[in-house]
Amino acid sequence: MKPDSFERIVLCDFDGTITTEDTFVKMMQEFTPTMARELLPEIYALRLTLRDGVRQTLESIPTAQYPDILAFMEGEPMRSGFVEFLDFLEEQGVAIAIVSGGLRGMVETVLGPLKHRVLAIHAIEVDLGAEYLRVHSEFEAGTELVNKVEVMRRYSAGETVAIGDSVTDLNLGMQAPVVFARDRLATYLAEHQKPYLEWHDFFDLRDTLDRRWNAV
Repeated sequence: MKPDSFERIVLCDFDGTITTEDTFVKMMQEFTPTMARELLPEIYALRLTLRDGVRQTLESIPTAQYPDILAFMEGEPMRSGFVEFLDFLEEQGVAIAIVSGGLRGMVETVLGPLKHRVLAIHAIEVDLGAEYLRVHSEFEAGTELVNKVEVMRRYSAGETVAIGDSVTDLNLGMQAPVVFARDRLATYLAEHQKPYLEWHDFFDLRDTLDRRWNAV
């Protein structure tokens, strides 16, 4: 597949980044509480891969519960400044793609009409044709169901900006030239001595990128 070419592109995580809380973790705690207690500490400690942990969790959920998962996501709050950040990127002519280690349906439910303002959503797809959910991803590779470095390679850009908050963003954060990190991701990157920019909300991101891109 020939990469799409851009002068600049933003690759943004979803759970805990666009949303104020990690909605995928909340979903696990609601629908698979025992697995959440057992697997999340192993994933955070990097002893269990995302590929194995997330697949094991999702494929334990009955397909009949999928509508309940989407309903559970309705009204989930987004981090302040996200709409203004989209406005800024459009003014700058910079594309943004959502790169989520969670479910596409959850992302689309929370974004609502805003999903039409992003270039693409790369996330886990689900097959609803069996008794239990079956997951698949165009970018499954290595330790991840959604290998975000592979997504980055899908786009050829003069500058790639990655935005994230947790373990699902670690590999991308280590590879992307410009990284905005908060929470667990900032801790992981600091441990790996990978430079990153701190951020609190999307107003921070907008203002920092405005200075970076439009310095006189």
